[in-house]
Amino acid sequence: MDAQERQAREGVVAAARELDAQGLNRGTSGNVSCRFRDGLLITPSGVPVQDLTPGSIVPMGLDGSFPAGTKPSSEWRFHRDILAARPEVGAVVHAHPVYCTGFAICGREIPAVHYMIAAFGGPTVRCAPYAPYGTEALSRLALDALEGRSCCLLANHGMIAAGADLTRAVWLAQELETLCHQYAVALQVGTPQVLPDSEIAETVGRFRGYGLNVAR
Repeated sequence: MDAQERQAREGVVAAARELDAQGLNRGTSGNVSCRFRDGLLITPSGVPVQDLTPGSIVPMGLDGSFPAGTKPSSEWRFHRDILAARPEVGAVVHAHPVYCTGFAICGREIPAVHYMIAAFGGPTVRCAPYAPYGTEALSRLALDALEGRSCCLLANHGMIAAGADLTRAVWLAQELETLCHQYAVALQVGTPQVLPDSEIAETVGRFRGYGLNVAR
């Protein structure tokens, strides 16, 4: 393992621990990957976040190959497929945060109830239909829900965030959970007002030159 690979592996571990620290995942739930050379690095299956080390991160080829004796996350298919289909994506985060998952359990997309939805690329965050975890069917549905977007929900499951790098992917996951929390509260208060598509399109454009370049 050279210095570049160790740094990339450490980044995956740090991202997984950040998701746990922020309460977006617990125990062995969720997974993290990043593009590396001609493949990807991904968290292993069934390892609690506190036990992750750079050496436990699994290298994979975009053909789905991985070294004998290693066991990548059960969700490696959609990580691999997103990275293969979206060259602008450098990292993928999958998590089961409470509010995102609550809406996913209801099969509900998130509408433009706050301008920050523009951070995810459009006027909605779609909810992919249900398919069993780890399956090719789930990967296809996730790719469809992510068309033109950086985040989606997975029915009866959780959420996915895809960013240019690990920092951005984790940030997007945090922002989506915040938006879902706000939407849940608004539904209890009254009837949320949905912003028009034209306003969100304008905000997407504004975000291209702001802060983390959130519209990327």
